[in-house]
Amino acid sequence: MSDSSPVSRASRINELLAREYPDAECELDFTNPLELLVATVLSAQCTDARVNQVTPELFAKYPDAAHYAAASRSDLEAILRPLGFQRAKAGHLIGIGEKLMADYGGEVPQGIKELTELPGVGRKTALVVRGNAFGLPGLTVDTHFGRLMQRMGLSQSKTPLKIEKDIAELLPEEEWTMFSHRIIFHGRRVCHSRKPECEVCVVRKLCPTGVLAAQGVRKTDVRGGK
Repeated sequence: MSDSSPVSRASRINELLAREYPDAECELDFTNPLELLVATVLSAQCTDARVNQVTPELFAKYPDAAHYAAASRSDLEAILRPLGFQRAKAGHLIGIGEKLMADYGGEVPQGIKELTELPGVGRKTALVVRGNAFGLPGLTVDTHFGRLMQRMGLSQSKTPLKIEKDIAELLPEEEWTMFSHRIIFHGRRVCHSRKPECEVCVVRKLCPTGVLAAQGVRKTDVRGGK
């Protein structure tokens, strides 16, 4: 690899992916912080595309926290059924509405602590909301992000929080949110879980997996390629 330092490689990978995905962004549809919060909670064990099919009806019927707090569970479950886990997700949305009304005047808070105290909201969801609704820096470590960081040799950690801390040391915080989008885009489009397309990857020369693939090592033999 031409750049051996993790800091320099992370910076160069970020630059190349910025060129490759100039329109990288959150792929959930939303127009305000509450909509993004709801959509992100619904995206658990579901694709963004499927969530986007459901949210127009959901957002029209429940435009604010008060409507979620007063929602009929059965009505919510009917709308959410195509996403799976509709009972749990309906419960989360009602609980979110109730807590937002009780503690925050119906508004979505910006703090990680406050966000993660909402039903169904973990650190990843909180960082998605902070980064995309409020413009606050954060690294969103989903399955794609974690897989690619290991393949690229930028983190050998196994837990999302440790991966987040590893990458935070390599890039300036103003790049964190967009780097997350670019990595997730790349994971969905090129660096797949089972069959990464190393031959068309724009960062293959900076990636241990790509270098090994170029040498003829089978992709299933490469760390993270299974």
